[in-house]
Amino acid sequence: QVQLVESGGGLVQAGGSLRLSCAASGRTFSPAAMGWFRQAPGKEREFVAAINRSGLRTYYSDSVKGRFTISRDNAEKTVYLQMNGLKPEDTAVYYCAADWDQGVSASSTTYNYWGQGIQVTVSS
Repeated sequence: QVQLVESGGGLVQAGGSLRLSCAASGRTFSPAAMGWFRQAPGKEREFVAAINRSGLRTYYSDSVKGRFTISRDNAEKTVYLQMNGLKPEDTAVYYCAADWDQGVSASSTTYNYWGQGIQVTVSS
């Protein structure tokens, strides 16, 4: 049974940093694609960042490019999201997503496995 468990969220002041982690379990090999999405109150879930298995291909939404960095540790089957220069508009529930068969993508439909979500709140 596949599980994705996020950690590292919390409350931070604007301009601060947080590092999210997401550990995958239930499969022998690391996922082909891993990504982060977020959903703010009253808004649709949106793409944040994604990374392929080798880590050589990464994608970012325009809103986080230059501030957030996605990385992964295949030995630990874990993906990270380093968030710097946080803004109040980054406040949302952040979801980890993974898939073992599909290539990396910014589309939520690519990912068949999702974490439970973790709250990130940025105060002004």
